[in-house]
Amino acid sequence: MSKMFDPPHPGVFLRDEVLPALGLSVTEAARQLGVSRVMLSRLINERAGISAEMALRLEAWLRTPEGGGPSAEMFLRMQTSYDLWQAAHSGKPAFLVRPAMAAV
Repeated sequence: MSKMFDPPHPGVFLRDEVLPALGLSVTEAARQLGVSRVMLSRLINERAGISAEMALRLEAWLRTPEGGGPSAEMFLRMQTSYDLWQAAHSGKPAFLVRPAMAAV
């Protein structure tokens, strides 16, 4: 994990790449995704993470006619990478646990 350099929040990808490429406003994208504008706004402004349900919605929404496009797994990997990096670099003390083998 130490080799990872501040991975982007998946909402940044949606805000900076997807919505402009589709020429959509947050309101219209939210309507097409079947979610509230507030929910999508929170996601693209890095105030909320991507849930498994949202990842599946995004996969279905961005699927190309050939069956390509970003997968739900890709969105969840982005979220996990972001969350792990943020937790590791939060400035909070490391978890104070003993390795399982030391406890035996």
